[in-house]
Amino acid sequence: MPSPSSQRVAPSHGYTPYVELSRESWAALSNSLEQPLDGDDVARLRGTGDRLDLREIAEVYLPLSRLLNLYVSGAEQLHRATSTFLHEDVERTPFVIGVAGSVAVGKSTTARVLRELLRRWPGTPNVELITTDGFLYPNAELQRRGLMERKGFPESYDRRRLLRFVSEIKSGAEEVRAPWYSHLTYDIVPGKEVVVRRPDVLIVEGLNVLAPARLRSDGTQGVALSDFFDFSIYVDAPTANIEKWYIERFMKLRSGAFSDPNSYFHRYATLSDEEAAATAHTIWKKINEPNLRENVLPTRGRAKLVLTKGPDHGIRRMLLRKT
Repeated sequence: MPSPSSQRVAPSHGYTPYVELSRESWAALSNSLEQPLDGDDVARLRGTGDRLDLREIAEVYLPLSRLLNLYVSGAEQLHRATSTFLHEDVERTPFVIGVAGSVAVGKSTTARVLRELLRRWPGTPNVELITTDGFLYPNAELQRRGLMERKGFPESYDRRRLLRFVSEIKSGAEEVRAPWYSHLTYDIVPGKEVVVRRPDVLIVEGLNVLAPARLRSDGTQGVALSDFFDFSIYVDAPTANIEKWYIERFMKLRSGAFSDPNSYFHRYATLSDEEAAATAHTIWKKINEPNLRENVLPTRGRAKLVLTKGPDHGIRRMLLRKT
């Protein structure tokens, strides 16, 4: 296998805060880790329309899980040093990872795969995953505010509740609860909750998790969700490719989730191929692309690691921020 240095991608110009690596160079950093997953695992973890196979897990996600394991170990050592300095015996708080990116780019698959792999590393058997969908306002509230067509935009989330949730996790609370979101009904499910109990690692996945803090009315800076992250990942791809993947996923869902009479999108199940493609294109142009350009894409530079995908949905390049 070529050495990592021989496969590293040279920066295109000037100085950069990132180390840029090709997929081949990144894969060489795995130190021949044993593949812990099989084909059934891949089928379970892969999202609709996403590309994921055992080779990508071996070449991309295994090295990433090793890097994250090193970060967790480093955080634990820093915690012990701080406790020694303060003459206090304080329990380590959960290591929090943020995963951001566009609709249909595959960030949910990335988060699920990382959860599966990190659970298999010594020291992090308890890994939980929370998506920010659960912190969307209920549809009734979105309708009251005139935001149903802005669902997924920053203003459609109960930001205070999300910040409070992650803050309590990071503070070491024994148990923290979050609302339950149904992708079938496209709404918060009343009375149903996600319960998180002191994980070793918490993965927070969502469109806007890397958004900067808001400016308060008095001119002071607020708190950003990413302030609680120990590591952050942005899943990236050219916008034209993401649009293509979104439309392809929409088409597949017609005979899948949309076919369920209880689905919020059941009305799309009977569309012809031409009508479905046109509908998906309209939704993308009206909602998802503006949100990507205005709110999601500008946060890419705030990530610790950027995973860039090629046209085939496979990860091709890694940008790791220098420390």
